[in-house]
Amino acid sequence: MAVDRRSFLKFGAATVGVSLLGFNETNAEANDEFADNYAMLNDSTLCIGCRGCQSACKEAHELPHTGHDKRYEMPTDLNAQNLTLIQLQRKSEDEYTFIRRSCLHCNVPSCVSVCPVAAFTKRADGVVAYDKDKCIGCRYCQVACPFDAPTFEYNSATPVVVKCDFCKDLRLKNNETPVCASICPRKAIKFGTRKELLREAHKRIKDNPGRYNTHVYGETEIGGTSVMFLAPAGFTFEELGYRKWGETPPGQMQEEIQHGIFKYWIPPVALYGALGLAAYTLGKKNSNKSDDSGEVKNES
Repeated sequence: MAVDRRSFLKFGAATVGVSLLGFNETNAEANDEFADNYAMLNDSTLCIGCRGCQSACKEAHELPHTGHDKRYEMPTDLNAQNLTLIQLQRKSEDEYTFIRRSCLHCNVPSCVSVCPVAAFTKRADGVVAYDKDKCIGCRYCQVACPFDAPTFEYNSATPVVVKCDFCKDLRLKNNETPVCASICPRKAIKFGTRKELLREAHKRIKDNPGRYNTHVYGETEIGGTSVMFLAPAGFTFEELGYRKWGETPPGQMQEEIQHGIFKYWIPPVALYGALGLAAYTLGKKNSNKSDDSGEVKNES
């Protein structure tokens, strides 16, 4: 998604307004073409680590539990059996919180940009969907994802890529809330539209000074995401396991590079061929210089 100078300046003005006056609904929503997308807000100050969302997600998607008691199941990373994950993040004995990990359903998804067969698509409602029947198993999506969300069924005879799908077939098509948000006893996961949840997130920050990190993660990162986070004051999102990203989507940067290569209709094969020829010529030249120096070659 290209951002022109006018849009950039508008966004900058809106950001200044947020810092000085609190969340300005008119400015922020006017600059968010994804405002009406489905979204989730995860509030780590409310999460008690019960892992009810994690367990409910597995049951809804008919994924196997590991261990004898699902209540104490604590996987260490997202994988083919865990589409959502609750992790304990501790700074000290008295400073800790829980953070949720899953696919963030990016506004400009890298998985969609790199997939050579369009197995990943961005739906109009914001859901990043995956079609296993198109997938060729290249796993470019895994490499490209800034949040390490797509995983691969390495132990399956017919492996596919697995990630959160927002319960699009199980719940959304019936106008129901995704199971993780509906099951949370503390309402730490809230489902709605992106504009509603951004408004809610900034209201919580404004109404509870000192409780929250004042940044809403996912509001601007890599072009914004549909799954966003609030963190406790005193925690950075890097400490919670979420990397610091700029606002430019990686997919956009990749497309700009590709367009630059093809700008003058130079196919990659021709480009690599020219580089190969140059390397061969240089190598031949260096070999001749070695022969002319009078050095004796060992022959076997």
